[in-house]
Amino acid sequence: MPASVVEILSADEIRRTLTRLASQTIEKAGDLSDVLLVGIHTRGVPLAHMLAEHIELLENTRVAVGALDITFYRDDLDRLPTRTPERTDIPCDLTDKRVVLVDDVIYSGRTVRAALNAVHEFGRPAAIWLLVLVDRGHRQIPVHPDFTGKTLPTAKDERVKVYLSAVDDRDAVELIRAEA
Repeated sequence: MPASVVEILSADEIRRTLTRLASQTIEKAGDLSDVLLVGIHTRGVPLAHMLAEHIELLENTRVAVGALDITFYRDDLDRLPTRTPERTDIPCDLTDKRVVLVDDVIYSGRTVRAALNAVHEFGRPAAIWLLVLVDRGHRQIPVHPDFTGKTLPTAKDERVKVYLSAVDDRDAVELIRAEA
């Protein structure tokens, strides 16, 4: 069954979206000294670094960035193909920090649930905010992003694919529809 692919965000649109998300994060945080961006592997990590660059351009302040692998916190490990965990790198104790979890796409909410459990292994943050590039709906767990780049209602049989030059060869977001 061939699929149709529709580009949802181009590289320029991703850049503009990250500028807006950086501005919203700055506005909500105010003082950035206790803010830590934590990217969820795989594409949340380069997104967090890109967001940190946008914040630095806007505020002339470098925000710390961490990386979080949630593999062993998932509730569906038995349903997934075998995967090699990525490296978790949290640069400081998270106690009393304001943590911004960064991910590319939110769907069921299960990844976020796993990330919340994992974050608490590194301290007790003052606040945890969720930032996603794309919210495609279909939540199974009651979580909602604090910052959303693009809300994209999808059918359950559609997929959203995010490409980032740090991982892939380009920056883009595509909607993939299965054709009958």
